[in-house]
Amino acid sequence: MFRRAMMSPAFVLLLLLGFSVRLSQTMTRDEKHRLRNQVVEMFDHAYQNYMDHAYPADELMPLTCRGRVRGLEPSRGDVDDALGKFSLTLIDTLDTLVLLNKTAEFEEAVKRVLKDVRLDNDIVVSVFETNIRVLGGLLGGHSMAVMLKERGERMLWYQDELLHMAKDLGIRLLPAFNTSSGLPYPRVNLRHGVQGPETRTGTETDTCTACAGTIILEFAALSRFTGDPVFEAHARRAMDFLWEKRQRNSNLVGKTINIHSGEWVCRDSGVGAGIDSYYEYLLKAYILLGDDQFLQRFNIHYASIMKYISQPPLLLDVHIHKPLLPARTWMDSLLAFFPGLQVLKGDIRPAIETHEMLYQVTKKHNFLPEATRDPYYLEAGRTVLENLNRFARVPCGFAAMKDVRTGSHEDRMDSFFLAETFKYLFLLFAEEDDLPFDVEDYVFTTEAHLLPLSLSMALRSDLPTTDNSTATEELDDSNFEWTCPNTRLLFPDPAYPRNFREPIRSAVDKSCPRPALPREPGIGRAPLRAQDFMANNPEHLELLRRMGVNLIHLKDGRVQLVQHATQAVSAVAAEDGMRFMQEMMELSSQQQKEQLPPRAVQIISHPFFGRVVLTAGPAQFGMDLSKSNLGVRGFVTVAEPYTGCSELSNAEFVAGRIALLQRGQCMFAEKARNIQKAGAIGGIVIDDNEGSSSDTAPLFQMAGDGRSTDDVTLPLLFLFHKEGNILLEALKEHREVEVLLSEKARDRGGDETEEEDCCTEDHSSPAPSADSDQSQFTTQEPNIEEEESEQPEAGLGEETPASAVEEPVEDDDANSQSVDSLMADWQEDLEAFKQMEKDEL
Repeated sequence: MFRRAMMSPAFVLLLLLGFSVRLSQTMTRDEKHRLRNQVVEMFDHAYQNYMDHAYPADELMPLTCRGRVRGLEPSRGDVDDALGKFSLTLIDTLDTLVLLNKTAEFEEAVKRVLKDVRLDNDIVVSVFETNIRVLGGLLGGHSMAVMLKERGERMLWYQDELLHMAKDLGIRLLPAFNTSSGLPYPRVNLRHGVQGPETRTGTETDTCTACAGTIILEFAALSRFTGDPVFEAHARRAMDFLWEKRQRNSNLVGKTINIHSGEWVCRDSGVGAGIDSYYEYLLKAYILLGDDQFLQRFNIHYASIMKYISQPPLLLDVHIHKPLLPARTWMDSLLAFFPGLQVLKGDIRPAIETHEMLYQVTKKHNFLPEATRDPYYLEAGRTVLENLNRFARVPCGFAAMKDVRTGSHEDRMDSFFLAETFKYLFLLFAEEDDLPFDVEDYVFTTEAHLLPLSLSMALRSDLPTTDNSTATEELDDSNFEWTCPNTRLLFPDPAYPRNFREPIRSAVDKSCPRPALPREPGIGRAPLRAQDFMANNPEHLELLRRMGVNLIHLKDGRVQLVQHATQAVSAVAAEDGMRFMQEMMELSSQQQKEQLPPRAVQIISHPFFGRVVLTAGPAQFGMDLSKSNLGVRGFVTVAEPYTGCSELSNAEFVAGRIALLQRGQCMFAEKARNIQKAGAIGGIVIDDNEGSSSDTAPLFQMAGDGRSTDDVTLPLLFLFHKEGNILLEALKEHREVEVLLSEKARDRGGDETEEEDCCTEDHSSPAPSADSDQSQFTTQEPNIEEEESEQPEAGLGEETPASAVEEPVEDDDANSQSVDSLMADWQEDLEAFKQMEKDEL
């Protein structure tokens, strides 16, 4: 039930798509048995497809039915740091096989791991992900192998081989802890460590609190299993350092810390992304290792969480040094684990309240709730299964959901889907006699790996002692109250949880006014978002009309949006229109702040010789011409199809040339990938809006497609219709036309006179106006073709802002302003500290 800081939200979002719970008083044993079997069948579908189509690769790509091998697929950025060419999914799944009573498959899987997996790969991996997934998977597998061998059922040949691999991996992770603070580097090279140029890492300065504080369970278990204290010692040192660096007045920790100086880089504190599993591991380290110090620290933190961060039923981030001031007014999905941690602690009432709030918001906004033994959550679990099969199941496994609004998939099945999701779903529906062992004898790590509680009895020989003077001074009996209480004695009335739920439902309805019923402007369809809008999409234009928004194409290439709330088909649709207008303004403002300077397309062949220079817009991806002294030079040819939205039919003519493309019908990044695949050395996209010109329209900047574009290496430029026609006419007349794509026009030499590159444009947009029933916005279409981009988090309890925007004011003396801002912030912090001390906060 616990998730972690680095998790992709894809599966979290898809689980509850269209979530609706069919309430019932009880669920029959036969129905639970059916659902348990369904979990097993779904697991088999995912696991067997990984083994058939992906193994020994780290992950399955379920849409293309092949394995994801790092370096052979386009980079996904930090997400790929979990991949180390060590058959990640199989190792992550080992103890799940045993829990699901698949002991024969487990034995075969262990043999495969021992035969095929190498850990000495020259590859940079995430310390955090490798610890919880691979080291945890090996230790969980070892625990299961020992248990089966002791029973004489399976694994009679086993001689701690998985444990030996785990120790080997632990040794490879240890160099990451070679810092003055003891906090680990975020990445390590499995073969070369972190020191030296061959490691390709070790230059990082920051890590998240959860990344550094989610080590102790696996490292301590490794030490207790092997008798080598070095692993537990390093993990404890990191935990001690985080504890010492807490803000002493608030007893809170920030989200990001400098691993060398110990300074907080991000001073926001909460229980979600960046911190979540640090708190989880404090409490679970006490349970696994029996060390009161971990419980004491957890309870001190927990008291501060409940005092400052918990604002029932919400959990909102605050500043560690000004805990009475919220750092944000919305919640991220990763904090959904916290009610489960509260249940483990025994603080049931706030767990029920927060869970119910999360569940109610889930029914409106699609993110994950937690589960308890209330039959209410069995019905929720049933719907999870149904939605997984309905929305995520594909012929080769289960695909992560790219967009819950459209139902589109991503070619990805994370290893934790097998390690965690199926494990907890099985436990939700299984009866005690369905389980091959007593799960109460184990602690579940943040990756749901099983570590035996018997490790608490193992000797801690040669562990260095830590200075506990501060801890001892703060220790009192109150730190151990309400730990694992008997909930039947606390809450004998079965209606107790329901009494908490009812008022929270109405509170969420007020904070999240979006209705759950089929809504305007389309049945069962989510409102149109600004980042999805395409001006040439008839369906989008119809959605705008129903929201009371009119779209006008201006002659200068811009698009004008005007909303008349009274023209919307309903009050709900009018509200959607107002939200759409605000999103479009924010999107435009963001794009203006990120403006790149203009580029030049210079025709250098006969008879132009560089005299014709066309002002071009840049792309936010691909080759950066500002970093190229020579630019890219080549002959142009028209791509077929002209849109470039599919594989080119004239690839042999495009290879080695600069491809001309028409704007529209697909993403700019997709066009770039298609011409790059054909062998093009560059691309020029020509506007399909007749009459548009750089003389009258603000410079256009091409955005990506919402995912990594690291694979695009060629330059892509944008020409308005007028400038593009000049190039097309030249090609039509002279057949062979050579151009230079560059940061700015170049002097071709001789007595030819080069035109001055007058491409500086006024990028400001007219400020929109708004009145009681009308709002207007004019945009330069910064993202008009972008299908997906980073989405802002939805606020809880915030009013919809008015459709107006203020342009940022440039400050010529940025450095001075920065210093003044820092001094003012320091003074504010000092005053806040004094006030806190005064109020005994």
